[in-house]
Amino acid sequence: MHTSSISNDPDTLVDEREAASILCYSVRALQNWRHRGGGPRFVKVSSRSVRYRRADLMRWIEERTVAHTSQTI
Repeated sequence: MHTSSISNDPDTLVDEREAASILCYSVRALQNWRHRGGGPRFVKVSSRSVRYRRADLMRWIEERTVAHTSQTI
């Protein structure tokens, strides 16, 4: 499989740095969301390692997409 097809696969796992880049947030924001809740779903690979599925990041973005300011999330 070519790298480009892997990177476009919605089931591809990305580390928190890449997830933060996709969301235009800081790694610290992702860490806070994991602790407090409210962020995108994540995969806990081990006690010190988390990954994000691209599809979950895109779903999280889509769930927060609104047409006007009076819409609530």
